[in-house]
Amino acid sequence: MDGLAALPSEGAIHKRASRKRTSSLASNDRSASSPPLPPSTSSPAFVPAIPTILAPTPRRHLIDTSESQHWLGTPPLSASSSRDVSPFTTHFPSYISSELAPNSSLPSSTSAVTSKNLAPGSPNAHRRSFSALYLRESTPGRKSLRNRQASNASIASTYTNHGGGENLHKSLLRSKRSQAHQEHAENGSMGRRWIRYMHKRGLKSWVVPSAVAFATLLKLALGVGSYSGQATPPMYGDYEAQRHWMEITKHLPFREWYTYDLQYWGLDYPPLTAYVSWICGYIGALINPAWFALDSSRGIETAGSKLYMRLTVVFFDLLVYVPAIIMFVKVWQGTRSKRTQEQAILLLLLQPALLLIDHGHFQYNSVMLGLTLLAVNFFATGNDLLGALCFVLSLAFKQMALYYAPAIGSYLLAKCIYLGRRHGTTLFTRLGLTVTAAFALLFLPFYVPPFAPGPLHILHPITRIFPFSRGLFEDKVANFWCASNVLVKWRRVAGEGETGRRWLVRTSTALTALGFGPAVAGLLRAGWTMRVKDHTPNTKIQAKAKADGSKTTLASNPPPFLPLLSYALLASSMSFFLFSFQVHEKTILLPLLPLTLLMSAAPPGSALHNWGALGNNVAVFSMWPLLKRDGLAVPYVACVVLWNRVIGYDLMGCWEGGVVQVLSLTVYAAAFALHVLELVFPAPARYPDLFPVLNVLISTPVFVLIWLWSLKCGVEVAWALGGLGGSSKDRPGSPTAVEGKGAVDVEGAGTAVEGGAGARRRRVEGTGGYFD
Repeated sequence: MDGLAALPSEGAIHKRASRKRTSSLASNDRSASSPPLPPSTSSPAFVPAIPTILAPTPRRHLIDTSESQHWLGTPPLSASSSRDVSPFTTHFPSYISSELAPNSSLPSSTSAVTSKNLAPGSPNAHRRSFSALYLRESTPGRKSLRNRQASNASIASTYTNHGGGENLHKSLLRSKRSQAHQEHAENGSMGRRWIRYMHKRGLKSWVVPSAVAFATLLKLALGVGSYSGQATPPMYGDYEAQRHWMEITKHLPFREWYTYDLQYWGLDYPPLTAYVSWICGYIGALINPAWFALDSSRGIETAGSKLYMRLTVVFFDLLVYVPAIIMFVKVWQGTRSKRTQEQAILLLLLQPALLLIDHGHFQYNSVMLGLTLLAVNFFATGNDLLGALCFVLSLAFKQMALYYAPAIGSYLLAKCIYLGRRHGTTLFTRLGLTVTAAFALLFLPFYVPPFAPGPLHILHPITRIFPFSRGLFEDKVANFWCASNVLVKWRRVAGEGETGRRWLVRTSTALTALGFGPAVAGLLRAGWTMRVKDHTPNTKIQAKAKADGSKTTLASNPPPFLPLLSYALLASSMSFFLFSFQVHEKTILLPLLPLTLLMSAAPPGSALHNWGALGNNVAVFSMWPLLKRDGLAVPYVACVVLWNRVIGYDLMGCWEGGVVQVLSLTVYAAAFALHVLELVFPAPARYPDLFPVLNVLISTPVFVLIWLWSLKCGVEVAWALGGLGGSSKDRPGSPTAVEGKGAVDVEGAGTAVEGGAGARRRRVEGTGGYFD
């Protein structure tokens, strides 16, 4: 009984003995001439009386101060707000984390929670969790935010008085100012205010349906206006091209789809577009055969036919693009607050460039972009075969999806390398069979009798899909070739005829490859440095998974370098837009997709949010000559103003004088001045293209900077995932390296990388936190 009485009572808090700190000779010398620092009673982590060497926090290399934090972002402070960042745990499947628990720095209860939340097949297996946040909030002695702020001010004042805290004081002031700007931006967001209103009225379940309904009504309203080629015979425009393809696919056999009357909008899109056109033409002919009568319906512009054509765009948008957006928010931002997810959906639904081109100018770009987004979503959930199939469908709908091919192809190849020789070869074989079978089925009617005369007939669609016989660029597109053509006449440099055309094709191909090369190399290097060995570790993982009764394998989970994919998509598509052969002004929609996806995860007022807003606004501005020709001036202004108000983009309200803000202010001033000049003064007769060329010269530098910024962010994320050098042995994020190390909670700095990066850390005296 005496022994039992000596035990602590139930619920008693056991405190670990404080660790004795050591100090160097330099600190002992300093203590002789300066009195010890008094502890701050208002702070849970006071400054120790024994002086220590204070290592400065390397803020430049902290994930939470870079743009990549929003893609690898920490979970929100609470379930209803995501303003402040919090530490989070590194995630592994349960068959790994359960083995790692004994050596983990977390309490055993946390390991249990982590194993439960990350069980194989769980929807949260690839997401972040709130376990680290729970530990941080439940730590004994944790005080309120107001007390912590007062404590931080006290510590900063104490450090300043002793001559060592000037940088810390400036850092605290900068953080406070940034938080104030973020709160101002969020409170000023029309979308945020509407979402808050719906939640307070108990209508939170109606937010997403209402947002989709509003976006649909906006698309229908845009459809009432003008479109490409309206009342401009004899060729009209893109609207007539899409209608004409429905006409010929409805009435002609497969063998004539890509050869019939090529001088009048011959079909030049891949087979999936042709099949969709056939379906639309067949249904439309049932309603009114005159809409799609062969040859006699050319240039038809009746109210009924226009309404039907507009409704087909809205239908396929709701069928493909809207579900892809909702899935993206659930998969990539699943741990963020409900309001933040809904704000991201609003931002993506109301993107002005896509609205104006698809529902104003008239095209079906949302189908291609939606299929690509579905592919990215499936990659994030570990369903690589479904992702590859969706990307094949995207390529088969519009060949412009090739802009994403280097990024997606290198990601899949990097994952095959990452899985090791055995499992990587298996995945590579399955991917190859899936892609080959999908393309073979899609092109089947164009090379197999009786649909086609023979196998060589497949050359007809291929030569139509890749029109190298056309020029280097069309109209005045804001890319490198058109902008530099003001000073260097590239056609004159290359020479006339076939030789000059081949030189332009080769040169543009080389520059494009150089443009996306760093992003591709980063993905492949990440797969190589984090690769799994084929011996003992894999055997242990498989045995543990079998013992748990789980069918989940390493191949069914996303690799730790998945965050690199988003920046690789942006770098690849932007390099194609800037440097490739035969570029349209509308193809800026492709780099806008990954840029807007990245932006949707960023808080208003942040650098990433400002880059995304600048890119979207300048992209719409770069298409102004096209929109003006289509009679879409009023929708142009309305969509841009509405989108900026909904997302809370207020450049001056969140002014900090950063590079992106100064650049944005300069570009917006130049764009506004150009609009005023174009409105007041007519173009001189000698230079009829003066205003479009000035538009190109304003827009192109912004796109070049966004391309460079995407490469820079990719390097930052690659460094955060485990450095830029070394081998796969003991590499953070590699399953061979994390075995026995557990899931790590990173406190203080609030930075970690999902799937790894917590295994290697070091403690900095005086900072009160870990950083990679």
